Amino acid sequence: MTPKGSQPGERGATARYHIDMKFIPIGAAGTHRLLVTPEVTIDFLGDDEARVLSTPHLIGYMEWAARNAIKPYLGADEDSVGTMVNIRHLAATPVGMSVEFTATVVEVADRRVVFRVEARDEQELAGEGTHERFVVNVPRLAAKLAAKRSK
Repeated sequence: MTPKGSQPGERGATARYHIDMKFIPIGAAGTHRLLVTPEVTIDFLGDDEARVLSTPHLIGYMEWAARNAIKPYLGADEDSVGTMVNIRHLAATPVGMSVEFTATVVEVADRRVVFRVEARDEQELAGEGTHERFVVNVPRLAAKLAAKRSK
């Protein structure tokens, strides 16, 4: 018998099943590409030649790649929200350079999905870490938020 939440043939794997959702496989990957422009850089160093991809944008695009990795497995009313980031920004990426963000599913437990994330610019690894997302029912979340606002 396969453990609850596991795909047959995947020993010890955990996964989430839902009436509208397909199995989210370990190893599912998503990407996002970005050309670094001044809009996604730091500007507080005072020298335009020192503008580099900001850490908040690095993290945001890693989240985007993670969402891309699991979106095909979600039902029509489902999406995912970020709940944890553990990222190291390793190298500065200047304006004009491209970055590829990759997220790979490493763990799935019910609605919780954990990713290994990384960002590579044209020359080196610019960032890496882990990211956690939770699958949410969007209409249910919207109703909870409306109730919270009305209190």
